[in-house]
Amino acid sequence: MLASLRFAPGPRMSAVRTAVVTGAARGIGAGIAAKFARSGWHVVLADLSPEVVETASAIAAETGAATTGVVSDVSSPDGAAAILAAVTEIGDFRALVNNAGITRDAMIKKMTPEAFTATNRVNLGGPIRLNAALAEHLADGGTIVNISSKSSQGNVGQFNYALSKAGLLGYTRALAIELAPRIRVNAISPGFIATEMTDAIPDELRNNILARIPLARPGQPSEIADVALWLCSEASSYVTGQVLGVCGGRTYAP
Repeated sequence: MLASLRFAPGPRMSAVRTAVVTGAARGIGAGIAAKFARSGWHVVLADLSPEVVETASAIAAETGAATTGVVSDVSSPDGAAAILAAVTEIGDFRALVNNAGITRDAMIKKMTPEAFTATNRVNLGGPIRLNAALAEHLADGGTIVNISSKSSQGNVGQFNYALSKAGLLGYTRALAIELAPRIRVNAISPGFIATEMTDAIPDELRNNILARIPLARPGQPSEIADVALWLCSEASSYVTGQVLGVCGGRTYAP
């Protein structure tokens, strides 16, 4: 698949740190990208959707920070190459947040091979491909944050998604050992977060989920972003190979 990149208006200073956020056209990814931009980072937003270019421009206009929108499939060699090209152009690459993911929900007996393969190719294969392509270009002391999910503990109708997100946790721990001490690698496991996807859940099911959350509300993309930014800061300098649940206290399955 062809990939393209567009630079949005904003200051271009070599001293500004660069972060890559995938799956950044909307939802959690856009929230993470905006948080980094507000903190003075030059953010490379990557997504399969061309909407990512508009999102990058909107964040640049709001924050005054420089952003770069890259239209790419993170699970393809071309997609990884496009992101690498943007990082090489900007320089001072310090953080990679692997957020891109898809769902292809179905009960196990009805799960098609195509749905199983697609979900794992993007959710697990994408981070593996990007980490392999980009890790060596991270500056010393750089960080990688993989966005998993509470569904990694298992969820009805999400056998493929749960598998991909659980695999990402094991991969995070292994990669943290391999890249230490130069690069830190951690994961975030979000719970029920208010996004376009969760807004579409029927009210009865939504209320049932909220009733099992100790904080009695959905999380916000900004709250995931806060943790991602912390993991990419000096404040977490002795944290690597860890999984942080950001789930309102709903740490048990399902």
